[in-house]
Amino acid sequence: MRALLSVVGTRGDVQPVLALALEVRALGHEVRLCVPPNFVEWAERLGFAATAVGIEMRSPKPGAPPIQIPDLIADQFDTIGAAARGCDVILGANAHQHAARSVAELRGVPYVNALYAPTSLPDDANTRIWNERSLERVNANRVRLGLAPIADLLRHVVTDAPWLATDPTLDPAPSMHGKRLVQTGAWILDDSSPLPAHLLSFLDGGEPPIYLGFGSMPVAEGTSRKLVEAARAVGRRAIVSKGWADLGLIDESPDCIAIDDINQQALFRCVAAVVHHGGAGTTLTAARAAAPQVVVPMFSDQPFWAGRVCDLGIGASVPIAALTTDALTSALKSAFEPATVERASSIAEKIVVDGARIAARRLVDEVR
Repeated sequence: MRALLSVVGTRGDVQPVLALALEVRALGHEVRLCVPPNFVEWAERLGFAATAVGIEMRSPKPGAPPIQIPDLIADQFDTIGAAARGCDVILGANAHQHAARSVAELRGVPYVNALYAPTSLPDDANTRIWNERSLERVNANRVRLGLAPIADLLRHVVTDAPWLATDPTLDPAPSMHGKRLVQTGAWILDDSSPLPAHLLSFLDGGEPPIYLGFGSMPVAEGTSRKLVEAARAVGRRAIVSKGWADLGLIDESPDCIAIDDINQQALFRCVAAVVHHGGAGTTLTAARAAAPQVVVPMFSDQPFWAGRVCDLGIGASVPIAALTTDALTSALKSAFEPATVERASSIAEKIVVDGARIAARRLVDEVR
């Protein structure tokens, strides 16, 4: 079997697909990948044939020349269409797969859509938004390929039998009338990379610190100060993850350290709490490490994951619009309550770690 896995977005979107690709290959099958251009090298280092689709999601640095943004829907049709030649099944990860199902239809092969949060499942509101934004352009490309127009884009993309690549404890699958929803468990790419020596030295230099970071999310100027001052207000040292917002230190005090991208699976087992934006992957990694969380959601599925953290009693949440030093300090105090720490430890033991393997086997079954 030869499978094509397509994904657009940031690292949080791409990393689970790489986990799935490794499991499909471990079953003896060939995998091709369509990933954003800044992740092609990563996929190739893992030994996969990878084609760039779409654009790098990261904002350009100040002073950089403007990026020429192509027609991203036409680009998906062309790129995925070419990569799919000779493939036996196509899987599109996340809902922004405008072309994958159409290409599968054209090639006469099975298609699967996998979601990282139930918030992408179609309802009347988001179906209307998707149709207004993109239906006309998708249909123009379908007609270009000799395919009939569709009426509802999101329902077309997600299908009547979507996969939900989430952990059943963190996210119990909703019942969906008229849909055969399959929950595989989250797709975890194990990271064995060591933590750098200077970070290990910092960790060994006192009580477990608080991790502060928002990944690929943009944040307002002055956010670093709010984060660090809140950590100090609860008597903790801090690790500031720079991320795409280039968060940093606010002074030269030895109680804080700034880091670049790091092995979160290893680091989160060493910290007292994790303050983050509420991405599906970061929420899962913190939960798996039994680290209490404070989620600062901004958009997309992040408010959903913030709600789940609060509902499970494994942390607290402060919306980005309400983020102040005092609000974060209060949330951290809540996260450090003994009951919260105990529940975080209990939930960690229930996390399903073989979701990618389960999904790989199901993907092979789609072809049989």
